[in-house]
Amino acid sequence: MRQKGYALKTEKTYLHWIKRFILFHKKRHPQTMGSEEVRLFLSSLANSRHVAINTQKIAD
Repeated sequence: MRQKGYALKTEKTYLHWIKRFILFHKKRHPQTMGSEEVRLFLSSLANSRHVAINTQKIAD
């Protein structure tokens, strides 16, 4: 990410959401998951965790 010029805060935010995604799916490797797992994760954020739409967009 640094080579692409992302700010440190942006890197940390992306890593945070990657970690949350992996933990949500019980530590499955991201390469074993696809669009359905992403949909489930985002639905969980929207429905049960009451995460703001802008936060969901970052996680997407």
